[in-house]
Amino acid sequence: MKYSRLARKEIVIALCFLLPSLIGFALFYIIPFGQTISHSLQDRLVNGGDRGITLQHYQAIVASSSFRNAASNTGSFIAIAVPLIVVISLALAMMLNSHVYLRKWLRTAYVLPLVVPVASIILVWQLLFDWNGALNEWLVRLGGGRVDWMKTEWAQAVIIMMYIWKNTGYNVVLFLAGLQNIPEQYYEIASLEGAGRWRKLSITIIYLVPTFFLVILMSILNSFKIFRETYLIAGEYPHDSIYMLQHYMNNLFLSLDMEKLSAAAVLMAIAILVLVFVLFRVEKVFRSFME
Repeated sequence: MKYSRLARKEIVIALCFLLPSLIGFALFYIIPFGQTISHSLQDRLVNGGDRGITLQHYQAIVASSSFRNAASNTGSFIAIAVPLIVVISLALAMMLNSHVYLRKWLRTAYVLPLVVPVASIILVWQLLFDWNGALNEWLVRLGGGRVDWMKTEWAQAVIIMMYIWKNTGYNVVLFLAGLQNIPEQYYEIASLEGAGRWRKLSITIIYLVPTFFLVILMSILNSFKIFRETYLIAGEYPHDSIYMLQHYMNNLFLSLDMEKLSAAAVLMAIAILVLVFVLFRVEKVFRSFME
């Protein structure tokens, strides 16, 4: 009886500490998202009248070629950029985890892009990929021609490079934490049994599985943030290959089509939730398989 009373008291105290955060989360996330869902299901008022529930905004968005193009570009960007950044981050983390020259300085260098303001990043990339930028100048000196990088199919490659450069440091930190939690004795036992580099690499990958899922999840979420850089460097209507879902939603906002904008936001949130759910399911299946 005394134990249950103490437990209830601790629960009440914990809720009191959590209450400010829960109120803020409800005010700034749950309630606005609920209103977004409500707007996406409402008819647009024309000459007065009552609002009704409809799915016409979702149907109009799915039928829109702009939306399909934006969704396809966003999906292809994630499919290309996320595996690349995971592989590059793992390779760099393994290098920094070993006894490499200037290791501490290199760790700092890879994390620096995280704290660089977006405006500074855009300025650097414009200096590189502008029509009169450094890269075109080198091409001319080598006997080639200038390329309008952000108005050709190369635009997606430029954005992918920017995404990798900006977010690799964060993933490297996560992988380093995972690598340092692997007991060294596993590698010593593998060496005694005559295991080679590839066998040791398989040990590393197996014990980094939880870190892999975290890195993949964070990389997917960060991939949706590349819109800031893309918008600043290429404008409202960029090349078709880098016209993302956020561009489509931003243009709906500029036209004040709030119902379609809300429907697009709901579809995007559902897509992210499905990706996260699939990742957690795969991790759960993999964990049960390993056990």
